[in-house]
Amino acid sequence: GGQFESAQRAFRRLLFLTIGVGIAIFLLLGIAFSSYGDAAVIMLNLPLALVGGVAGVYATGGILSLASIVGFITLFGIATRNGIMLVSHYRHLELEEGEPFGPALVQRGSEERLAPILMTGLATGLALVPLVWGGNLPGHEIEYPMAIVILGGLVTSTILNLFLLPPIYLAFGRVVRREE
Repeated sequence: GGQFESAQRAFRRLLFLTIGVGIAIFLLLGIAFSSYGDAAVIMLNLPLALVGGVAGVYATGGILSLASIVGFITLFGIATRNGIMLVSHYRHLELEEGEPFGPALVQRGSEERLAPILMTGLATGLALVPLVWGGNLPGHEIEYPMAIVILGGLVTSTILNLFLLPPIYLAFGRVVRREE
C-alpha cells in the first residue's frame, strides 16, 4: 500500500507540474514571439506528439507508468522545439528577408526546415531503438516505457508537424500579423 500511495502522489505531482510548465512555456513563447497566436501554433505540436505516445503506451499493454510520463515530458520538449524551428523560420523569412506572407513563404520555410526537423527526429529515434529492442531485458523497466512513448510520439509529431503545421500557420498567420 505504501508504494502504491507514493506512486500515486508522485503521479499527481508530476501531472500538476507538467500542466504548470506547459502554461509557463506557452506564456514564454508568446513573449518571445510577441504573438500568442504563434505560440498557440507551436503548442499545437503537443497533441500531435500525444497521438503517437498514447499509441505506444497502448501497443505495449496500456500501462501508464512514471517512466511513460517522463517520456511524454521529453517528447513534448522535442515537439515544441520542432514547432519553434518551423515558426521562427517563417517569421524570419517574413520579417528579415521581406518574403510576403502567403503560400510561397510557408512552402519555402517548410522546405528549408525539412532537413533539420527530420534529422533531429531521426537522431533521437535511432538512439532509442536499442532501448525499445531490448525492452524485456532486466534493468530496462524504466527506459523501455519511456523510449516507447518518445519513439511513438516522434513518429507522429514529426510527420504531422510537417503536414499539418504549415497549413495551420497559413490559415492563422495572417490574423496574427494583423494583431502585430
